[in-house]
Amino acid sequence: MTPLDAMDVPASMPETPVVPPARAGGGGVEFAIGVLNGVVGDYLHRSDNGLATPMELFHDGHPLALDRESLRRAYPHSRGRLALWVHGLAVTEAVWSYPEDPATTYGAQLECDHGFTPLYLRYNTGLHISDNGESLARLLEELVAAFPVPVEELVLVGYSMGGLVVRSACHVAAEAGQAWLSRVRRAVYIGVPHLGSPVERVGRAVSWVLRNIPNAYTQLIADVADLRSGGVKDLGAPLSVPLLPGISHHLLVGALAARERHFVCLLFGDGVVPLTSAAGRAGDAEHDLLVTPENVRVIPGVHHVALAHDARVYAQLQSWFEEASP
Repeated sequence: MTPLDAMDVPASMPETPVVPPARAGGGGVEFAIGVLNGVVGDYLHRSDNGLATPMELFHDGHPLALDRESLRRAYPHSRGRLALWVHGLAVTEAVWSYPEDPATTYGAQLECDHGFTPLYLRYNTGLHISDNGESLARLLEELVAAFPVPVEELVLVGYSMGGLVVRSACHVAAEAGQAWLSRVRRAVYIGVPHLGSPVERVGRAVSWVLRNIPNAYTQLIADVADLRSGGVKDLGAPLSVPLLPGISHHLLVGALAARERHFVCLLFGDGVVPLTSAAGRAGDAEHDLLVTPENVRVIPGVHHVALAHDARVYAQLQSWFEEASP
């Protein structure tokens, strides 16, 4: 992928709040474990391996217990307006940090500009999206019940696979009648493969070709290539659950070239997710997400990884939140 150090960074950041913003967290070891969970996380979970990542909120790089006192200590100044930040495949919540300033994230900026307390989720991205959706729905039900002040609003922000987990959690909550869903009025999807990603399909094709070569060495390589977790395999097809009505859905789409209609963008999207998939433009009634055009924005010149920490992306987020402000 394109190196992170090639991305643009704003010349000046918003003023630092009186209380230092929570860092998204994550270091070299956490990064390696995130990758491992993305590739074989379902196997680690089934075998009860200690390297399997449980789903938890993380605060300043540490797991956060969902009891009232722990939440009060972590968020002493929260007024009950929360924003949950859900990372994508094979990474951790550290993906939200600007490389030159790890304390600066969209969450910290949104807290400064609009007062939304940032909550960072870490989870095993190798599990099936539906399994993570069920776990997230349970976690949010516990969170809303235990939060030290009444939760007025909960904004859901999903990056890449994280957006599919958000959609799945909302579907589970709607089916189960869970209370937390009534606090959700906005959801933002950043570089999300709503209609699937060719990355999984390429891996499947490579594995098939290798298995059809009568050679022990290539058979072994095929075994390794086929170690794609349930989460990765889920990315090969559109998510079957619809966007819920009653929530304002916003889609942010990356594009490799400076113009959306450039052939590079049309062919490769943000380098991982096609434009049509991230924008929910299926071209048919069955799969098209039918999101209102003003809630879909293409950010030209921003590749998939940079979508999680780019000033231009935050500027669009800021614009949407200002439009919705009283």
